[in-house]
Amino acid sequence: MPAVLDMQWGWAAVFQRNFLVWRKLFWPSLIGNIAEPLFVLIAFGYGIGALVGSVTLDGQAIPYILFLASGSICMSSMNAASFEALYSAYSRMGPQKTWEGILNAPVSLDEIVFAEMIWAAFKALFTATAILVVMVALDISRSPMLLLAWPLLFLVGLCFSSLALIFNALAKGYDFFTYYITLFLTPMTFLSGVYFPRDQLPAWLLAFSDWLPLTAAVSLIRPFFLGQWPAHWVADVAVLLGYTVVGFSLALWLTRRRFKI
Repeated sequence: MPAVLDMQWGWAAVFQRNFLVWRKLFWPSLIGNIAEPLFVLIAFGYGIGALVGSVTLDGQAIPYILFLASGSICMSSMNAASFEALYSAYSRMGPQKTWEGILNAPVSLDEIVFAEMIWAAFKALFTATAILVVMVALDISRSPMLLLAWPLLFLVGLCFSSLALIFNALAKGYDFFTYYITLFLTPMTFLSGVYFPRDQLPAWLLAFSDWLPLTAAVSLIRPFFLGQWPAHWVADVAVLLGYTVVGFSLALWLTRRRFKI
């Protein structure tokens, strides 16, 4: 693990560079990031929701579409941050050699990796914000407490971008990311209470899912949709911060080793 973090303000210039490039593709990016989550929300929320009606969560019956919406926005943040820190970051690091060009400026590798984490979290927040606006427009939830969920979705993005950067540092090609998506992200989606209450899981699987970062994200964000304060917000935030710190440290160490720094 990196003993000393070589950080000043070069990361802000890298972030700005990514933003300026992305700004040219704003509308395609907007559509690409929110289309699939909205299709899932509409198809499952209104389709299966019409059959299920409501689900019971902590003794409270809530409409299924509200249950799904509060979980799917966390899933969307996870996916947006992960894909940006995997495919886009790898393109800049590998084929495009953007990182090598930046390293010729007074910017350290540590600052580049940090900027990529912040940038991916920003993309996740952008995606979540767009979806949140649509959810409010559809009258799925209009709780004023949704304003409190907004900055916490940035933390969710930080968590998953830091984890994705670990695999970015290990990747030899784009196909490598299939392992991470198939073996980690996809199972976690079904174990973290996005589509159904976790208490339906076997006891051993429920205990395992308690420690997943997406479980912490859903547990933290969902109560705001219901106009409630999260019961275990300290533990949920601690889990997300823990994954973020450990993930970034490991990603930085592996990236340094890759660049032989």
